[in-house]
Amino acid sequence: MNNLKIINQQVTLVDQVEERLLSYFKEMQLIPGDPIPKEQELAAALGVGRSVLREALSRLRMLGLIETRTRRGMILTEPSLLGGMRKIVEPNMLSDRALFNILGFRVALEIGMTELIFQNINKKYMEDLEDIVKRGVVKKYSEYTPVNEYEFHTKLYEITGNSTIMEFQAIIRPVSVFLKERFKDYFLPINKELSRTGKLVSHKDLLNFLRKGDKKGFRRGMIDHFGPYYTFLKRKNSLEIS
Repeated sequence: MNNLKIINQQVTLVDQVEERLLSYFKEMQLIPGDPIPKEQELAAALGVGRSVLREALSRLRMLGLIETRTRRGMILTEPSLLGGMRKIVEPNMLSDRALFNILGFRVALEIGMTELIFQNINKKYMEDLEDIVKRGVVKKYSEYTPVNEYEFHTKLYEITGNSTIMEFQAIIRPVSVFLKERFKDYFLPINKELSRTGKLVSHKDLLNFLRKGDKKGFRRGMIDHFGPYYTFLKRKNSLEIS
């Protein structure tokens, strides 16, 4: 571990230690479950005090990269890919630009899930969706209650069978709810116009595409279902929303 010595840079000592530890894990080709040298050894190899090392290790623990096991000491662990994102996605703490980007990401992701949904859909999933649609409370202009909106789209994420996609949905849901409430005066006329022109697609409509096995129709339906978001984001980009 002699090559762990850090070089003075225009960053904090803790930042440097964190970076060198990550580089060391990669250089040693460590995998989840592998042991990590003891604090005393690491501090000596890095040439830093234990307090600095412990702060750097604490950061790695927060990221889910290391943990301490009884009788084994520190080991490398497999982090959640979205663990860091989960900690910082608090709508009140994010700028409008960041919130709009997350919303756009969500829309693009859900439309792109069509192939996985049709690969994995089965009778049980269909029954679950039918139950959700049946219990759904639809307000004016095809607006759903937050609970029903969450249930239906959570089930679609579940059908993909991709745990990272499902984790992402749970993280960004508060963003969608926050934006729709904060900009409700913008969404209402958008929904009215799309409803008047017959372009709003409901959960029931999406379910019918799944029943018929109409993949192209479902994808097109998902695009139209997110029509209010598309229009909102387009107006935001053209500076109609400040």
